[in-house]
Amino acid sequence: MRRFDLTPLHRATVGFDQIADLLDRTLAADVGNTSYPPYNIEKTGDDGWRISIAVAGFGDEDLSIEVKDRALVVTARKADEAEEKTYLHRGIATRAFERRFTLADHVHVTGAAHENGMLHIDLVREVPEALKPRRIAIAKSAPKGADVIEADKIN
Repeated sequence: MRRFDLTPLHRATVGFDQIADLLDRTLAADVGNTSYPPYNIEKTGDDGWRISIAVAGFGDEDLSIEVKDRALVVTARKADEAEEKTYLHRGIATRAFERRFTLADHVHVTGAAHENGMLHIDLVREVPEALKPRRIAIAKSAPKGADVIEADKIN
């Protein structure tokens, strides 16, 4: 198990607690991380992404998508089937899962679609107007006038 001591980071910085918490969560999740279900993260634009998760065997009623505490949580639970089936080979896994994705500030889910065994989740970064860069006009300085007293005239 990998464990990093981030105490020096906390002593030398102010306001970077989120980064340290993100590192802790990522490293803790990496230990028991499985590759089920497989997924892709695709960049669709300058401020847009699409997460595609392979969810073969799950219906719309079996899937759940939530955003809480800046994390996108996708869960799947297969409803219990009333009749038992006898499989000669079972290669399609329909076991329950929970997949988490940490979202950056101002990233929002804009939609989700389930088609052909793939769950597509679209994300976009919407930066508020107050946080966008803006150009500041530079005013012309007033010419030296009678209001300015020069040191030569006083002495």
